[in-house]
Parts: sequence; structure tokens; C-alpha cells
Amino acid sequence: MLNLLPNKKIILFDGVCNLCDSAVQFVIQHDTKDVFRFVALQSELGQEILKHIGINSKNIDSIILYEPGIAYYYKSKAAVEIAKNIGGIWHYGTIFRIIPTGISNQLYDYIAKNRYKWYGKKESCVSPTAELKSKFL
Repeated sequence: MLNLLPNKKIILFDGVCNLCDSAVQFVIQHDTKDVFRFVALQSELGQEILKHIGINSKNIDSIILYEPGIAYYYKSKAAVEIAKNIGGIWHYGTIFRIIPTGISNQLYDYIAKNRYKWYGKKESCVSPTAELKSKFL
């Protein structure tokens, strides 16, 4: 059984993707309520969480928002839920819920498929700075 922080929502992300790293930095900057923690999909804990929620890591090319004991979201639904939890002006990002999931996930998949080509890729996962270390599991 996973022993994760209570009352924290976990964002699993591609740790070598520059676009994903930028998205994580954006969420950290706007997470004024300290709601989120972050785990690279490639990490041992990331793989353990995927196994725990029943997702084959070979089939995942997406950000995942995991609310321990409650639910998990991936692709466009994860992005909308993250925006909702950030609050402020970003809460208006939830308007994208009116787009059918199939369509929004197609757009998400197109971006995900091309993210390395467009934004680049790191050789390995980046280590967080000392002040941000508490945000990563």
C-alpha cells in the first residue's frame, strides 16, 4: 500500500519533457494553497503509483492527477482539474469542460506526440532546487 501525503493531490509528469517541466513550474508558481505534489512518471514512486491505480506505464503518454483514495484524471481532464484547483483566474480554464472529452483528448494527444520535437527533451529528470524539494515526492 502506498503511503502518500494526506490531503495532497499528486501530479505525475514526464520528467524529461521540457514542456512538462514548464507546466510543473507554472503550477508550483500558482499553487498558493499548497495543494499539489509532483512525481516524475519515470521515477520508482511514479511507477509504483501507476501500478497502484492500474495504469500500464507503456500506455501512458500523459500528465496524471492523482487524488489518493478518491480518483485520478489524465490527459485533458487532468489539465482541467489542475486549473480548477489552482483557483484564481486559472479556475476559468474549467470552461474547457464544455468541449467533448474525445475532442479535447485528441488535441492533447497531438501535443503530447509532438512535445519532444517542439519543446525538446532532457537527458534525465531534473532535480528540484532546495527550496522546491518539498514539492516533489
